[in-house]
Amino acid sequence: MKFAEFATFKMAYEEAGSGKPILFVHGYPLNRRMWQPQIEALSQDAHIIAPDLRGHGDSTPTAGVYTMQLLAEDCAKLLDYLNIHEKVVLCGLSMGGYISFAFARQYPERLAGLILTATRAAPDTQEGKLNRQRSIELAKEQGIDPIIEAMLPRVLSPTTLENNPALVQTVREIMQQTSLEAVLGDLQGMMERIDSRPFLNQITVPTLILHGKDDQLIPIEEAEAMQAAIPHCQLILLERAGHLPNLEATEPFNQAVREFIKNL
Repeated sequence: MKFAEFATFKMAYEEAGSGKPILFVHGYPLNRRMWQPQIEALSQDAHIIAPDLRGHGDSTPTAGVYTMQLLAEDCAKLLDYLNIHEKVVLCGLSMGGYISFAFARQYPERLAGLILTATRAAPDTQEGKLNRQRSIELAKEQGIDPIIEAMLPRVLSPTTLENNPALVQTVREIMQQTSLEAVLGDLQGMMERIDSRPFLNQITVPTLILHGKDDQLIPIEEAEAMQAAIPHCQLILLERAGHLPNLEATEPFNQAVREFIKNL
């Protein structure tokens, strides 16, 4: 683990391998540790960078709303800090996908490709916003543990929940490393994010969508709609995987990423 020091916070990150840079952006309320199987397996194929977003894992928290644009700017600052000026592949999962859309809008010249994992282009529905508001109130009153325990059965596939208690515990421990400031900031930022659907046909870089067949949070139909709207886009559905397909279907996930970067 290394740190990049910025004006308002310190960003922890992992770096491994060489070649085409891939920036892995984690979801809510996770951190870079969720990408460990990719850091280990894909460092033979590419230059892997996996940060902790502000307030997550070992990065220091800041107060306020963590907008998707702010988090995208943090990712760009990390690339600058690392003197990476060539185009990068951005791989974002769930909230990391929302950040990837913000990054693609703001820094299109820095992108070589997009890997959108377990994410959606649509904004929160009214019901979704109400649920996030309830989570904000719950976290303020009781801390992050009730949030984590409510999320675990929803982010993992039934197969994982039944047959892989070690992975369930690993995901729990990763989530427990998230600060209260980050949980509140993420929830507010996701609630306020814009609709990325009108932007999809403007994405000009090769794009890969990876989606778990058992994702309980985002229906497959949304992944299919994104694939239809984005030019030069491929969709791969992963068996026996929920909302964390990189952890639940690691080998096929890694192989899909490997093939994608090889063909860029």
